[in-house]
Amino acid sequence: MITEPEWHLDYPPRLLEALARLAKSQPRGMWISGGAVRDLLLNRSCRDLDVTVAEGGVACAGRLAREMGGAFVLLDAAEDVGRVVWQGITVDCAAFREKAVTIEEDLAKRDFTINALAVPFDPARPELVRAGGMIDPTGGLRDLRQGLVRSTSSAVFGNDPLRLLRAYRFMATLGFDLDPATEEQIRDHGALLPEAAAERLSHELTLLMGSGRGAAILERMAAGTILWRVFPELQEGVGMAQPASHHLDVFSHGLAALRAMEEIQLRPEQWFPARGPAMETYLAGAGRQLRLRWAALFHDLGKPATFRRRGEGEGRITFYNHDQAGASLFEAIAARLRWSREDTVRISRFIALHMWPFHLNNALKRTKLTPRACLRLAKAINDDLPGLFLLAMADSLAGRGPKRPVDMERAIFDLYREVMQVYSERIEPVLERPRLLTGHDLIRECGLKPGPLFSRILDGLEQAAVEGDVADREEALRWVGRFLEEQGAA
Repeated sequence: MITEPEWHLDYPPRLLEALARLAKSQPRGMWISGGAVRDLLLNRSCRDLDVTVAEGGVACAGRLAREMGGAFVLLDAAEDVGRVVWQGITVDCAAFREKAVTIEEDLAKRDFTINALAVPFDPARPELVRAGGMIDPTGGLRDLRQGLVRSTSSAVFGNDPLRLLRAYRFMATLGFDLDPATEEQIRDHGALLPEAAAERLSHELTLLMGSGRGAAILERMAAGTILWRVFPELQEGVGMAQPASHHLDVFSHGLAALRAMEEIQLRPEQWFPARGPAMETYLAGAGRQLRLRWAALFHDLGKPATFRRRGEGEGRITFYNHDQAGASLFEAIAARLRWSREDTVRISRFIALHMWPFHLNNALKRTKLTPRACLRLAKAINDDLPGLFLLAMADSLAGRGPKRPVDMERAIFDLYREVMQVYSERIEPVLERPRLLTGHDLIRECGLKPGPLFSRILDGLEQAAVEGDVADREEALRWVGRFLEEQGAA
């Protein structure tokens, strides 16, 4: 790392030529800076560029946007920062910040040393970056070599509280450690974090959780107390005892489930033999891996609110309806962080239904799996049926108490395999074909008026079709007649 004398910039020649013309118009110079330099030194692909000029950052962005035919975005008029988006590439043009008069002063005012790096942009050779011209006033090169996230000063957190979270995000995405003095600064300034805009917090959390190191980083954030500033609800589970099937308190169990989910997503075939490719296809869907990671972390969010001890003395610990309570608590978190409606609904549904596979597995000890039971489950979770079993597997792996059921992971897989077999053979053919009867049929053929009874009839018909009791329109009409007689509505 950081041994090459020069690097080639992997950007379209047209963009580099436009930047060269822009650089020629800057009498005090133009620099590539910040994250673009950091990623270049780390040999990480980067489609974004940070360009610094002495003054006129917004004007430079406007000029570049007009010349390239890109979109212009005013990021910060007060700080003189503008953005150009062109063919999937983002170029941020910024003037020296906070009244700095040199590039060195500007870099020293940035958040972390690994982002406080710059190289002069040479209009004569715009495709090249030369290591010999590196500007490093805060020791960023040293910290890159050591894999360390270190603040340029304690003042950076007061200037922008979001940096309290960004430090851990860089740990996650770069695989770095956090400088102990910086972590102490974060602890001291933690109360400022709620001042950051919810949308900005959500963006950092998405990058952090998407790194695949979410469990390790959130555990570090909890040790540094900053996690409770983001998710105070999680702190209520710290030290909360659980039944003997668990070996961890409620909070640590959630972290363990997240860690298990990260591992399962890397190798689903290890826990779902012969179903690995299907699971990989499911996980490739947009947003699914991230939603499942959040669901794993929050799946027992409702336990503190539903904690009870039954009987005398220490008593038996119960968390009745913690799944429903947790779903409601999560929805409040999602609203606070301005998460999308789709993410909120799907993650909340995972939390609300996460006990269903375990309840179904217990029922199978007394009776066989019925098409009706599979249909109810499939309709409750919709297209996230594989995800619900991935969540159940992560939950099971995170519980290692002395009274944990033997070979629980095998039982979850066997149940999933059986559910999917019933689904493909009995349920999917019914759900994919047109309904045997519609609401219009109930009005025209049966003389019924629209109302709540319609849903009961149509759902009952669907169930009867799945169970093989109804196969065509005539049988469906006869079924409706019998149903109405039984209900006294004929």
